Amino acid sequence: MAVALPELYRTTVGKKAVMAVTGGILVLFLIAHMAGNLKVFLGASEFDHYADWLRTVGEPAVPRRGLLTVVEVVLGVSVVLHMWSAISLARTARRARPVRYAAKRTSHAHGYAVHTMRWGGVIIALYLVWHLLDLTFGAVNPAGGAATPYAKVVADFAPSHWYVTVFYVVAVILVGLHLRHGIRSAAQTLGLTARHHYDLAAAVVSALLVAGFLAVPTAVTFGWVK
Repeated sequence: MAVALPELYRTTVGKKAVMAVTGGILVLFLIAHMAGNLKVFLGASEFDHYADWLRTVGEPAVPRRGLLTVVEVVLGVSVVLHMWSAISLARTARRARPVRYAAKRTSHAHGYAVHTMRWGGVIIALYLVWHLLDLTFGAVNPAGGAATPYAKVVADFAPSHWYVTVFYVVAVILVGLHLRHGIRSAAQTLGLTARHHYDLAAAVVSALLVAGFLAVPTAVTFGWVK
């Protein structure tokens, strides 16, 4: 008899599978988002055109922002399920071992990874809220909500707003660390056995994404993009 999805989700394996699948969706989004960000190097016209295209793609077959809204909903659900699964798994692990071992049996590397995933995930979540208020809605952007997407990016990472750049850099590095550990965990959950291959893939993907996302604030801060 087949196991119902809600029942499967209540199991540890089900929650890990949900984390792996939603994590994969978020990784694909990060890759696409990074590629879009790099269009800033093509100039204001190209970057603003790309930003407008995201809102008009599919017209007139679908309403303005139609496909973009669908993507946003999928991403929102993925983030919620990913975080909920992580919290639930952490609670399950604590209930299974309510008393700490007298001697630490986990390696320093494992402990570092767990803390990075836990606290890094919290900081990333807070950054996402700020990022939406900043560049999507323009509520906290120095250039204001009416500014063009290109102007918002340049205003954000101007040398006078170095604290914004520092916050962005820290968040992106944490995303890279989170992503590296997440890819390895997802590969293990999905039963992939060539550990050295997915370890290398995790390191390469996370490094490329971090470099790609940091290229824009670096270029603006040093005046290469104005």
